[in-house]
Amino acid sequence: MPPKSRKSTATAKAASNGRQQQTRLWLMYPPKLIKEPLIWQLTRKFPVIANIRQASVTDEIGIVSLELDGKRSDIKAAIKWLEKIGVSVEPVEINVIES
Repeated sequence: MPPKSRKSTATAKAASNGRQQQTRLWLMYPPKLIKEPLIWQLTRKFPVIANIRQASVTDEIGIVSLELDGKRSDIKAAIKWLEKIGVSVEPVEINVIES
C-alpha cells in the first residue's frame, strides 16, 4: 500500500471536520424570549436540522429538549448564537448503565 501524501491526509482531516453529527441540548428560555420563534430563526441562520424532542413552556420559563443535526462547526455556531441572545444551553447527558 503506497504511503499517504500530505495532500490526502489534509483532505481527510478537512472532511472529518465537516462530518455530520447529532447533538442533544436543553434550552432554557428567559421570559422575554418565550414568544420568539427562536428555533425557526436558528434553522434559517444556520444549516442545521432541529428536532424538538420535548418542551414545557409557561409564562416564566421555556424549557426545550432539542436535537441538532449538522456539521460540528455549524452546531457550535448555532449554540453560540443562542447563548448570545440569552438562551441557556446545556448538553443532554445520557447515563448508560453497563451490565
